[in-house]
Amino acid sequence: MSNLISCVSWVKRGVAATHPHKYVLDEKELERVSALARIELEDARSELERAHEAAKKMGKGAEGDEADDSGDGEDDEDEWQAEEDDSMAVDEDHPVVESAAKTDDLSQYNLDDYDDDVKEEDVGPFSNIKGLTYYRDNADDPYITLKEDEEDAEREEMEILPTDNLLVTAKTEDDVSQLEIYVYDESQENLYVHHDLMLPNFPLCLEWLDFAPASSSSMQADGQAKFGNYVAVGTLDPEIEIWSLDVVESMYPDMVLGRPDKTAAHVPVPAGTGKKKRKKTKHRPISDAHHVDAVLGLSWNKMHRHMLASASADRTVKLWDLSRAPLADADGSGESAAAIRSFNIHKDKVQAVQWNEKEPTVLLSGSYDRTVRVFDSRAPDTGVGALVGADVEALRWDPWESHAFYVSLENGLVLNFDTRTLPTDLKAPSPSRFTVSAHDGAVSALDVSPLLRGCIVTGGTDKLVKVWNVDQADHGKPSVSMVASRDLEIGKVFSAVFSPDDPLTIAAAGSKAKLQIWDVAANFGARKAFASKLAEAGKVVKEKEGGGLVGLVSDDEDSEDGNDEDNS
Repeated sequence: MSNLISCVSWVKRGVAATHPHKYVLDEKELERVSALARIELEDARSELERAHEAAKKMGKGAEGDEADDSGDGEDDEDEWQAEEDDSMAVDEDHPVVESAAKTDDLSQYNLDDYDDDVKEEDVGPFSNIKGLTYYRDNADDPYITLKEDEEDAEREEMEILPTDNLLVTAKTEDDVSQLEIYVYDESQENLYVHHDLMLPNFPLCLEWLDFAPASSSSMQADGQAKFGNYVAVGTLDPEIEIWSLDVVESMYPDMVLGRPDKTAAHVPVPAGTGKKKRKKTKHRPISDAHHVDAVLGLSWNKMHRHMLASASADRTVKLWDLSRAPLADADGSGESAAAIRSFNIHKDKVQAVQWNEKEPTVLLSGSYDRTVRVFDSRAPDTGVGALVGADVEALRWDPWESHAFYVSLENGLVLNFDTRTLPTDLKAPSPSRFTVSAHDGAVSALDVSPLLRGCIVTGGTDKLVKVWNVDQADHGKPSVSMVASRDLEIGKVFSAVFSPDDPLTIAAAGSKAKLQIWDVAANFGARKAFASKLAEAGKVVKEKEGGGLVGLVSDDEDSEDGNDEDNS
């Protein structure tokens, strides 16, 4: 598996804790983790028992270099005896010569060396250095009054200022998947990795949320839901993991939605019979309580903060209530958090899902069956939809028009629809308001600016990130123009997201496992194109040096810059 970043998510300024705390595995946390991870613990215990039984049958307690020697013990004793005899023979070749008897009674006074010079002790400023006491830690030295506090130094190093943004990336490198949490200081144009969290499988989607899950340690401590800093992660596994971004070195997520042992998702399904004519891969039986395949999309409801929607390769969309604590299974095997609703409205993998911010009960979903559906979660059968002609890559509601949304497709097109004109029957014609031929290849990234009306960004497999300006006309179709296009050197673009605080700042990542921050306002043409909209929104942008591109500076680049300065 190649190195890549599959998804990026912003965290608004002032949300993250100023001083993130370290993960503490106390008895209460261990009890919570053991209940959530009972599946893995039971599987590991059974595998260990099988290994011990196999070792006993083979007559060995270990394998490899740690295994006991299978040779006969008597032979080993003979070898040791032979080696001992050899050593004795060597000693016999060199008999010990006894010292000659002392014939002089005054020899004990060493009179023969009496006239030799006696070596005097060194005299100097460091002559008594042997009498000094060395302390390995300065904290133990009573003569050092200015003590170094390692905790204070580490606390200052991990501090997150209210003017800092956090960025969460779903990164896979050398077959190891993790969440990398970056700190971005816009005023200093500084980007660095703050900490990371290990993931069990390849991550596919991220969704930030501020609702503390019912099974999280913060909920147990406070007993009530509060505003927090969390991220939901969808992977190739059918579970959804929710991690706290204010906890460093965390070992286990705050909440896990779904149970693979209940859905048999861990059991491989044969793709065919082994004959020349292969059959299609069989779909696992769909469950209303859990996903049974990879989670491809997530959306958090900002109005009903305890609600989370998920889209999966099992062709379903599910709703989860984060305020409900996981319930213990009847057989006592562990705890499980089940979905409260499940919608079977698509015939193929559901690639993306999103809540409508203005109408918080309405969902938008897009699928590989080449359809998009808009439906009320309270009455899904009364929804509307459209045929789009290609696999859906991404979709977004327009935050400036509650009835409009964008869809990006595998064939390089971006479509804009008005839900008021969409039919309930997919066989009926459903024309889009306008179509943009955005990229040569799949448009895998799409986002709409929450701060500037009619500003959208797209990213594609052609390695380009493009910014578009959509001007709404009083009558007729809106006019769409490309404002900026740039190769950010991140490979194929998998994610491009607008900053929630800066109107023209974009975070993008892709197949090169590299995160880049692009301030589009550094482009004079972009500032001119959005001048009226920036003034209307009350936003002021300043021209910056360096082309507006900020990336992670490696240690090698730092050393090269230092050498260049020395040479100059």
